Amino acid sequence: MYRKIEENLKEWNNNFKMPLMLVGARQTGKTYILDEFCKKNYKQYIYINLDKEDRIKQVFEETIDPDKIIEKIEILKNIVFTPEDSVLFLDEIQVSERAITSLKYFCESEKPYKVICAGSLLGVKINRFHSSFPVGKVTIKYLYPMDFEEYLIALGEEKLIQEIRTHYESNEALITPIHEKALDLYKKYLVLGGMPALIQNFIENDCNIAHVHFELQEQIITSYLADMSKYTENSEGIKNAQIYNAMPRELARENNVFKYSLVDKDARKIRYESSLDWLLASNMIFKCNLADKNESPLKAFANTEKFKLYLSDVGLLRSLSNLDYSEILLDKNEMFKGMLIENYVACEFASKFKELFYYTFGRYEIDFLIKIDGDIIPVEVKSGRRTNSKSLNEYIKEYHPKYSIRISSKNFGFENDIKSVPLYAIFCIDKK
Repeated sequence: MYRKIEENLKEWNNNFKMPLMLVGARQTGKTYILDEFCKKNYKQYIYINLDKEDRIKQVFEETIDPDKIIEKIEILKNIVFTPEDSVLFLDEIQVSERAITSLKYFCESEKPYKVICAGSLLGVKINRFHSSFPVGKVTIKYLYPMDFEEYLIALGEEKLIQEIRTHYESNEALITPIHEKALDLYKKYLVLGGMPALIQNFIENDCNIAHVHFELQEQIITSYLADMSKYTENSEGIKNAQIYNAMPRELARENNVFKYSLVDKDARKIRYESSLDWLLASNMIFKCNLADKNESPLKAFANTEKFKLYLSDVGLLRSLSNLDYSEILLDKNEMFKGMLIENYVACEFASKFKELFYYTFGRYEIDFLIKIDGDIIPVEVKSGRRTNSKSLNEYIKEYHPKYSIRISSKNFGFENDIKSVPLYAIFCIDKK
């Protein structure tokens, strides 16, 4: 299945300067996409899983000199490595801090060693690196779950994508049958989420949502919880799991600013802050900070004491919430559906804008602030077709933005300086 990260990989290969590190949560497809890329682009491809190949892991414990590392790998693998035509893929690199350190020396080598690496919880490893992380010596890219556009590409809906993009630019409504088809595909995405295994299973079952093996989502959640125990001390692993499992409760509240007390009635920031940082670094959850000012750069005005949390995949949130897929497809359970929709928008924005912000003024709240072409644009998210909103109207009166965006199930349009964007067209919104 096509992933947009492929364009970044091609650019890296064409302008090679340093090793590449692909960071992302488990099961987002890191190993698959890198494996396919290496097979297509190199005459010789050496794959090493450091979590399984102890002898090669030991090589890095003995030396971090690139020439010696390659020499030992050649002996252990009985190969001849030619730097000009070859690539070395170090998977699960997070298990060897020495292997990560060696990337600095691969970067500085006079020989054109091409090294790609990936691993589960690599973001956590980077944040808690005990020695000197090779800053400036590694190209770091992030892989997120498949977004809605990648899902449509996987379904072979390229013509629909182009039609959506055309109408996003023109603000003209799609004809009703196409609008309804796009909404139907979007609702199924809310159920599936962006984990490649779920989308592949959906396709293999003739895109019949009733035949999807939803236990795959449960298995992914189980593997996440297992990682929390495997790669942390027992007490921290328990706290990590408490925060993760509390996400449906947090998001279901009308005012879903994160509260430690909803994780545990006796929870305090000082006890749970490191666990929250672990989950953020693992890319299992995303953080949306309150912006104290609606000015650029938003990061400079981030209020780190007030924030919302979102799960990194809307399908996993549905599974964790024990919502039946029929409740989503048939527009039942409006409260929890609204929770899923807000999380879906957060996921789409996180992969584009990297950092998320919301804004409050008086008694009003704007769901997201984003920066497009240098302008701060307020974004309101509605779960249904009813789009009346005092918050957005009051924001427009007070701050006079260049324009505003309202995301809902309504068709495209532009009225009163508000750009109406259907829920299936969020992938069109970009910082440009």
